Amino acid sequence: MDTKSDVRQTIEQARDVMSVRRVFGDPYEKNGVTVIPAARVQGGAGGGGGEGPAGEGGGIGAGFGVNARPAGAFVIRGEDVDWRPAIDVNRLILGGQLIAIAALLLARTVVRSRAGRG
Repeated sequence: MDTKSDVRQTIEQARDVMSVRRVFGDPYEKNGVTVIPAARVQGGAGGGGGEGPAGEGGGIGAGFGVNARPAGAFVIRGEDVDWRPAIDVNRLILGGQLIAIAALLLARTVVRSRAGRG
């Protein structure tokens, strides 16, 4: 298999991975309620090649990466469709920690400012 075929094959695999099938999961139903999970999918692919002067040397390179996170789910009851966003607990915890650090730094600045006046 030549270099161009390897790169094309890698890009085709990346294209297959980053398809709508990865964004929306298979729907499932229970007690008349249908749930369709959804994810946020990001990715990229790249390839390369090469050959030295006068046909000497060589080279090849190809790869891809994918990142998927839950986004939420569509909930279908009869003719009503609701979107239920996924809650990223890690992001909430990080946000809380950043707010706490900012509050502590502000409190330290206020205490030092008042101590300097008195």
